[in-house]
Amino acid sequence: MRKVKEEKIRPTLAMQELLATIDFYDTFSTTNHFHSMEEITRLIFNSSSRWVDALFKIRNKLVQLIGLRSDLPSGYHTRFEVGGYIKFFKIFSITANEVILGADDSHLNFRAVVTNDYANQYNIKVTTLVHFNNAKGKWYMKVIQPFHRLVVARMVKNAFCEKVQ
Repeated sequence: MRKVKEEKIRPTLAMQELLATIDFYDTFSTTNHFHSMEEITRLIFNSSSRWVDALFKIRNKLVQLIGLRSDLPSGYHTRFEVGGYIKFFKIFSITANEVILGADDSHLNFRAVVTNDYANQYNIKVTTLVHFNNAKGKWYMKVIQPFHRLVVARMVKNAFCEKVQ
């Protein structure tokens, strides 16, 4: 069994309501029946390899050149609660089987939806949803899309756990 797989899943109606429109989406899945949703979300978004950290540093320097944000927002805190942050991802919603994180910016808005569907394998799904606010957002996504797929797959792999509770 592979630790991570990309799935061709259309956003649910509930996901479609998270953004004005969805211009890009993808889903990566892994297996984890051991950790809580908080632990899984933190494993995905807080645990990154050096090459992922390096890509984010490069991204932050480059986006400053075209006038996009790369700093932390005011009110930043890392408590696992609605309004808190995991790295630079704001937490919008927490339920027993789903956590919604994301960011709104001038060029695009995005949400990362982490769900546990309790399937035997690949029960943890991370769906990225993106809405382009303007042409800059569309071009930004075209540039980062190949890196996005690699980075998200690597991040989701951090939550893989074969242990059984």
